[in-house]
Amino acid sequence: MNYTDEITAYFNRLKSTVDSINKEALNTLMNVLVNAKDEGRQIFIMGNGGSAATASHYVCDFNKGISHGKEKKFKFICLNDNIPSLMAYGNDMSYDEVFVNPLRTYFNAGDLVIGISGSGNSENVVRAIQYANENGGITIGLTGFSGGRVKQLCKYNVHIPVDDMQITEDLHMVLDHCMMKILCKYE
Repeated sequence: MNYTDEITAYFNRLKSTVDSINKEALNTLMNVLVNAKDEGRQIFIMGNGGSAATASHYVCDFNKGISHGKEKKFKFICLNDNIPSLMAYGNDMSYDEVFVNPLRTYFNAGDLVIGISGSGNSENVVRAIQYANENGGITIGLTGFSGGRVKQLCKYNVHIPVDDMQITEDLHMVLDHCMMKILCKYE
């Protein structure tokens, strides 16, 4: 079987979507993150499925990759990395509560909360964003498709304007590596 045409179509759609990302929104996000680092604020990040893997990757790249050897460090905390806690909250309350409950324990006014949601409508991400908004947080969405409720609720948002989950997830990871590459140079 020859998949060359489908491969080419995927890469062409990926390339055209990269060109449509709002670079000013990404620049603003980078400045918000650097300010949080400089002020010693915590940065909570979360997602489901592939977005959960992306959230974990952001933690590694910012906490180790950018911060290694620096006096001031990023303080990223991934809310989807503690599987036993996620399962306990999901079992005892509901899956919709798995991210907001840790925030109730660790979140301080002024902290950042980043929700990664391709659709922008993941209820557990939405509830965590709402909690942060109601308690003096700075909220950031990384979204795709229409941006959904996450885009509407967040103070800052970097939107991947495509109705394709795989390309959205690909580009959320590209945003991470773009920011890492630049911030390693300047921070």
